Amino acid sequence: MREEFLSELVEAISNWPEVVAIAEAGSQVRGNQDQASDLDLYIYVHSEVPFERRSMFIDPRSDDAELDNRIWETGDEWTDRSMGMVVDMMYRSPDSIERELARVLDSHEASLGYSTCLWENVRSSKVLFDRTGWYGRLKRKAARPYPAELARSIVEKNYPLLCETHSAFQKQILKAASRNDSVSVNHRTTAFLACYFDVLFALNRVPHPGEKRLLDLSGSLEFVPSALRDDIHALMSAGSRNETTELRMILNRMITALDLCLRASALANVEPTERGFSQTVFSVEPEYRVEPSTEGTICR
Repeated sequence: MREEFLSELVEAISNWPEVVAIAEAGSQVRGNQDQASDLDLYIYVHSEVPFERRSMFIDPRSDDAELDNRIWETGDEWTDRSMGMVVDMMYRSPDSIERELARVLDSHEASLGYSTCLWENVRSSKVLFDRTGWYGRLKRKAARPYPAELARSIVEKNYPLLCETHSAFQKQILKAASRNDSVSVNHRTTAFLACYFDVLFALNRVPHPGEKRLLDLSGSLEFVPSALRDDIHALMSAGSRNETTELRMILNRMITALDLCLRASALANVEPTERGFSQTVFSVEPEYRVEPSTEGTICR
């Protein structure tokens, strides 16, 4: 039923003259979907598809549609009446995604968190329609090995903000907790975790999978803190109570575990260390250092 439904959608949308390619991505393609998973369609267009045509296509199929959402990428999200499935149709220009892949794969530019998500989106996607073969060529570029210089760039941009700089997120979390500023604690914790996971996937030379199911997906990495799941749950709990002492202990432990994973990864990956990571990447400031547990490995 799902494949028939998907084929019907693709056949209709591919007839729109603006459409260059259609791809499916997300949990449905990766195989880790659940009952709440959407059908994520990425529609690459050389010019904007008129709203009226999109509306005429979706409205007869749905009683629950949000069309022309432009908060992030332009998109139409709707629940199909016959299937009960949520369809998220996102529209992109070929130029924009080519620039994004060139930014990370050629120029090795990092972001604060989620540096390689769009690369992973293309890399793991399934081609449903490709009018000229352009998307196939893009996927071949996305299939290249993880560049060592990209991993270095991501670590050097994100790692210092965990604990080293004056404005490090760890310090901001603790300061906010001491003020009982729960909103700020939550905001800075989110930023801390964005940088933390960006470093974690980069040191494993694995493109970042996005914001969902990060604990489950990080479990398959070669270098990952063994207590990561427990530590994040503890971090959320302590943050909700503004427990400064407890937060300090958990953050110290998480940073030390990540530091050890980074060291282990650098030793295992000879090529990326030929030019060497900076010493600041391998250090945790003395006031934040926590000795590794003697009862078991902190980085499996």
